[in-house]
Amino acid sequence: MSVKIQIVFYSMYGHVYRMAEAVAEGARRVEGVEVSLFQVPELVPEKILEESGAKAARSAFTHIPVAKPEQLAEADAVIFGTPTRFGNMTAQMRNFLDQTGGLWMKGALVGKVGSVFTSTATQHGGQETTITSFHTTLLHQGMVIVGVPYTEPALTNMSEISGGTPYGASTLASSDGSRKPSENELAIARFQGEHVARIAKKLK
Repeated sequence: MSVKIQIVFYSMYGHVYRMAEAVAEGARRVEGVEVSLFQVPELVPEKILEESGAKAARSAFTHIPVAKPEQLAEADAVIFGTPTRFGNMTAQMRNFLDQTGGLWMKGALVGKVGSVFTSTATQHGGQETTITSFHTTLLHQGMVIVGVPYTEPALTNMSEISGGTPYGASTLASSDGSRKPSENELAIARFQGEHVARIAKKLK
């Protein structure tokens, strides 16, 4: 029986999507693991997406199916990805999670593994608060939270500016979105995917 891992993300300009791909790469390193990527529904009006350039950026991942809250119950582990908005998750992700009340009532996510990764515009833009505040929702759902232990050496790389926290992988996008995830950040994301997959496999 395979271990089912869902990666559920919101990405506006593609940074979190690239990180989601790396998380998936890592999870697929574990034998007997089935990985699926999903994105949460967009809430921003089409006109604003066009004006901001987000619509063009999002064309790279329009093939990723849109998540439905009830599908989370089918997973053994869910790894969530969200950009940061003032130190918190985006409204799109919050809206999605707010629709999981039915799962909470049934205890459908209790004992499943939950993990989070993020993206910020600046080096100190709320990477850690976004992830740790996200954990509150996962704890209410009874999920088993998994982060990124320091056995991943990329976390202690001091030779460059890099995202990456013990709470979850992260990337720095810069205020204009021009910076793409670095190899160091992607290495942490891959490690997170593999680490979650191994723990989910052991629990199952």
